[in-house]
Amino acid sequence: MNPQRRRNPVRTLLNTALAGCLLLGAAPAIAQSTGATIRGQVLADSAPAGDATVTVTNTATGLSRTVRSSANGGYSVAGLPPGTYRIQVQANGRGGSRELTVQVGQTATVDLGVGGVAETATAGAATTLDTVQVVGTAVETRTSEIATYISNKQIEALPQGTRNFLAFADTVPGMQFQQDAAGNTRLRSGGQSSSGINVYIDGVGQKGYTLPGGVGGQDSTRGNPFPQSAIGEYKVITSNYKAEFDQISSAAVVAATRSGGNEFGGSFFWDRTSTDWRTATPAEKKAGGEKVPSKEEQYGVAFGGPIVRDRLNFFVAYEAKEYSTPKTVWLGAQGRYDEADVPRDLRDQTGPAASPFKQDMYFGKLTWTPDDRNLVELSAQVREEDERIGVGDQNTAQRATVNRNEVARYDLRWQYSGDRWLNDVHLTFEDLSWAPQPTVDGNGYILNISQPTADDRLNIGTILNSGASPNNQDKGQEGWSLQNDLTFSGWEGHTVKMGVKFKDVEVRAVERNYSNPQFYYDLAVSTAQPYQVEFATGDAGTPGGFTTSANKQFGIYLQDDWEVNERLTLNYGVRWDYETTPNYEDFVTPAALAEDIRGYPNFQNADWNPEDYIANGRNRDAFKGAWQPRLGFSYDLGADQRHVIFGGAGRAYDRNLFDYLQLETNRTSFGRYNFYFTDADGVCRRPGGDCVAWDPAYLQPGALDRLAAAVDLPREWWLNSNDLKVPYSDQYSLGMRNAFGLGGQTWYSEVTLSYIRSRDGITARVGNRRPDGSFLPPGHTWGTPWGFDPPFGRVVLLDNLYETKTRSVLVKLDKPYTSASRWGATVAYTYTRGRQNTNADGWIDMFEYPDPSHYGWLPSRGVPEHRLVTTGIWDAGWGITLSGKLTLESTEYRNATNCLPGWDDCLIDPYKPDGSIGYKRLDLAASKEWDTGSRFKLRVRADLLNAFDWTNWDGYDDWYGGPGEPNAGFGRHQDSIVGGTRTFKLSFGIDW
Repeated sequence: MNPQRRRNPVRTLLNTALAGCLLLGAAPAIAQSTGATIRGQVLADSAPAGDATVTVTNTATGLSRTVRSSANGGYSVAGLPPGTYRIQVQANGRGGSRELTVQVGQTATVDLGVGGVAETATAGAATTLDTVQVVGTAVETRTSEIATYISNKQIEALPQGTRNFLAFADTVPGMQFQQDAAGNTRLRSGGQSSSGINVYIDGVGQKGYTLPGGVGGQDSTRGNPFPQSAIGEYKVITSNYKAEFDQISSAAVVAATRSGGNEFGGSFFWDRTSTDWRTATPAEKKAGGEKVPSKEEQYGVAFGGPIVRDRLNFFVAYEAKEYSTPKTVWLGAQGRYDEADVPRDLRDQTGPAASPFKQDMYFGKLTWTPDDRNLVELSAQVREEDERIGVGDQNTAQRATVNRNEVARYDLRWQYSGDRWLNDVHLTFEDLSWAPQPTVDGNGYILNISQPTADDRLNIGTILNSGASPNNQDKGQEGWSLQNDLTFSGWEGHTVKMGVKFKDVEVRAVERNYSNPQFYYDLAVSTAQPYQVEFATGDAGTPGGFTTSANKQFGIYLQDDWEVNERLTLNYGVRWDYETTPNYEDFVTPAALAEDIRGYPNFQNADWNPEDYIANGRNRDAFKGAWQPRLGFSYDLGADQRHVIFGGAGRAYDRNLFDYLQLETNRTSFGRYNFYFTDADGVCRRPGGDCVAWDPAYLQPGALDRLAAAVDLPREWWLNSNDLKVPYSDQYSLGMRNAFGLGGQTWYSEVTLSYIRSRDGITARVGNRRPDGSFLPPGHTWGTPWGFDPPFGRVVLLDNLYETKTRSVLVKLDKPYTSASRWGATVAYTYTRGRQNTNADGWIDMFEYPDPSHYGWLPSRGVPEHRLVTTGIWDAGWGITLSGKLTLESTEYRNATNCLPGWDDCLIDPYKPDGSIGYKRLDLAASKEWDTGSRFKLRVRADLLNAFDWTNWDGYDDWYGGPGEPNAGFGRHQDSIVGGTRTFKLSFGIDW
């Protein structure tokens, strides 16, 4: 097992803070992703009021900003944390005030009038500023982005099981919050993978550079990325984000954290569900109905307040979750052998098992406003989780993997506000580690069952996996960044933004899988002598599977939001990003391997050139072509923000994950071997017939390492293309946004047509070729040349070949919750036609064919054509709040293998399992709050998840069958499910 890396978060935070203080005298800058803007025109007696004074003050924290209007009365106050503000105006000796609530990253247009002149805020009613104070929420309608706000009320009231704040993005057209059968969660948009997502918290991207999942720390975990109690609200942008957004090719989530106010306050919560509060799973019902013990508990506390009133405030939050997820270990391939033949010690390891999970999350923030020009914030987030995975089905508890997942991020921010400009600087430090390790060290024991063929034995199923897990990894990133931007509003009708970002980050990929050898046994032959082993060992004089790269990232952008007139607004800009990856650029292919590849005859006439993959340390460069123009528009038909046509086009580059790039270095320093022993019955199962004689000594530690050093065993080699690019997407949209009255309430609707084309995603394909250089058998359409490994081992090539295209119709209907109406509702419908040019599903493999042209355009994996999500919130009175969420999805296409035409003429043949509705779930929640007559309020809440106990199957038999042997079970679902069974969850809370 690898030693755990030690870190000192407190010392790191102090170092970051001290370094940041030294920069407070440097040129200021801005990261404006989360800051709201209030802008408009000041009129006095129906005439533009030049040189008027506009002051906005946050009613909770006391943060204050003052600007002066231009000659035509225009004003703009940018970089405001979301919240409620009191707007005060003074013009020609007269003045007045009003209150307005703005959301994260929102631009609210508010025209202010004095002397009997009407003021308007979006579609609000006309009032007179110097006589009436109006409280309301401005709704942003004149934007070119496809964006949806998730309010704090929705986060607090809607039913939810995970307390993952990203789950509410599921209510946005085009978005999917996915939770697999193991409970792992991720966010996805359209036909693109979750790795294209980026989440910005307080203007700082949370991107993961090594592993998939988009958000750092969100690959293969049941954990949450951030304490939900620390999130105030957020915005989801599914297309046409502005040039300020970087490292993204899919959707953006822009979130703002909570800050302490001028009044002390806080909250505590605890919720729980357990075995008796859920119905049995299909697997449990099949086994007699007895439920495997399970438990889910979540608890936390958050509080904040003033240290110095109106000047220095604090906020802290802690959340934890403890899960014990039921699993069942059972013998596979049943009906094909006598279970009494399975060794007793293996049978004793079957039955109920558990997959425990524990997470702790911490967040703290200090906010200092020394005057109305400056804002300084220091924040820290720490996430720690331990999880036992890989148990259940045919995997025993002994074979489980213990995963340690750690995330630490620190951010020092300084914002300076001038009369016509705003500056913001972020100095950040991050340290992420994802480290799955085996529960025990030693040998793995894999028991299969086979049936004899004419000259071999054919494996027909796995019975049980026991012993040590092959998993042994530690992957992550560590480094600092400086993010500088500037917003200038002194050019009449224009808001110009520009920025630069530098990041120095070490990406790490320790991958020593199969350091615990995995021995394969055949119940039909012998349970004492293996017929195959997979193992790995480090090569002398190399890092031995420890791979790092000191990457440098640089980004720059320029953007202008131009209000051409009262109807037309244009958003246009361009950004450029650049990243160096020394591990890729300076790599040198080992001389012996380069010679073997050049000289192997099967590659002489192949459809790939060895010279395109052999590196000499000088023939690779960092990608310099990441220019990203972005253009958007909105046209207000009536100049009253009620009917707006909007659209845009833009390009956005992401990055190649280091987990893929490092495989080349890993396989040349940590050899992975797969070889066969002669069976106990004398059969050699290796296609080439070159089996190794069995020796019981191979079960002892180090014996296989000595064998690999003494015998030139073939292994697997991964080769990166010398001309790797960076994945990107081109996005186009056109839509219409409306505000209208219905039933005395204001509703908002939006219909958008969207097209997203992504290119240059990284793929892995087999480099093996037949003697004539071909991939497929002569005259046939199927047949990966697995049996044609070169003598030195299998070759896998990495290229930029993965593409997707997604056509969508996005429909949104929203009646925002207000305290006056006491209710709110949302409807989100998405039609998606997603296509991809490989059969990949999560991993990057493209092993069935030599290149994507053979696949055609297959349906995107995991993307339903039709998706409907509706929510509702109602304050019923007496402190009772009721809410619900309904999710319906059409059945997804599955890309199955069809070998009915012949073993050499199989094809990837998409199909839909029976059923027009593939996923359905209704969640309900009811909460009651008691006012105790003191500062303390008590809360009780009940959530009923999957209220109708609808079953949503997860896996299906995707095998059509072979020639003359159609599979009778084709399309039949398995016992695993997603979305859970009907579950009752009870929560208690205290607010003060």
